[in-house]
Amino acid sequence: MAHYAFLDENNIVQAVYVGIDENDLTELPDNVSSWEEHYTNLLGMTCKRTSYNTYNNEHILGGTAYRGNYAGIGAIYDEVNDVFYAPQPYPSWTLDNTTWTWQPPIACPQKTSKDTTYIWNEETQNWDLVNE
Repeated sequence: MAHYAFLDENNIVQAVYVGIDENDLTELPDNVSSWEEHYTNLLGMTCKRTSYNTYNNEHILGGTAYRGNYAGIGAIYDEVNDVFYAPQPYPSWTLDNTTWTWQPPIACPQKTSKDTTYIWNEETQNWDLVNE
């Protein structure tokens, strides 16, 4: 089983569907070279395979990371680097091009308990403790 992301003209993920495994070429139509090409032709949207097990540019099961992160709806596909990443959550956050995740200007404080929750405050450029 493989997952495929469908992109709009701005390379924003509009949908993600489960499709035929990219290694199963037995049913691949003669006029295409890959399932990505087949699904692109079928739906009329650019199709890119995505890995359900890739996050932070690491494969969570120890395999090979694929395209940075799993592509969720609204994610951005960077065709130069061939990766998916989430939209920028705050203007002050920067994209880490190793993990392809957004990083705050200062690290989130460590939790003091399982109920500790912090949220980013863009106005103060700091983390606010919500509950403890």
